[in-house]
Amino acid sequence: MTDLVLAIAHHLLVFALAAILAFELAMIRPGLAGADLKRLGMIDLHYGMIAGLILAVGFARVFLGVKGPDAYLGNWAFWAKIAAFLVVGVLSVQPTIRIAGWRRTAKAEPGFALTGDHVASVRGFLIAELAIFAPIPAFAAAMARGYGL
Repeated sequence: MTDLVLAIAHHLLVFALAAILAFELAMIRPGLAGADLKRLGMIDLHYGMIAGLILAVGFARVFLGVKGPDAYLGNWAFWAKIAAFLVVGVLSVQPTIRIAGWRRTAKAEPGFALTGDHVASVRGFLIAELAIFAPIPAFAAAMARGYGL
C-alpha cells in the first residue's frame, strides 16, 4: 500500500510541477504588474515547494517502495531522470531570483510593470526548463519497463 501511495503522490506532484511551469511561462508577459506580479511570486514559491516534495517522495519510493534501491541506483534511466531534474532546478534559479526582484521593485514602485526586456530575461530559462523536463517521464517509463538495468 505504501508503494502505491508514494507512486500516486509522485505522479501527481510531477504533473503539478509541469502545470506550474507552463503557467509561469504563460503568465510572464510585458505589462504584468501589481496583484498579478504578486500571484506570479506565489506560483513560483509553490513551484519550489513542489519540486522539493517530488524529490522527497521520489527518494521515499526508492528506499521504501516495493522494488527497493537496487532497482533504481544501478539504472542509467534513473540517473538520467535525476540529472534532468537537477538541470531543471538549476535553470529555475534565475527566474526565481528575477521574480523576487520584480516583486521587491513593485512594492517600492507601485506603478512598476514588466517590460519586454524583463520578460526576455527569464523566458529562455523557462523554455529550457520545459524542454529538459519533457524527457523525465520518458526516463520514468523506460525504468518501469525494465530498461536501464
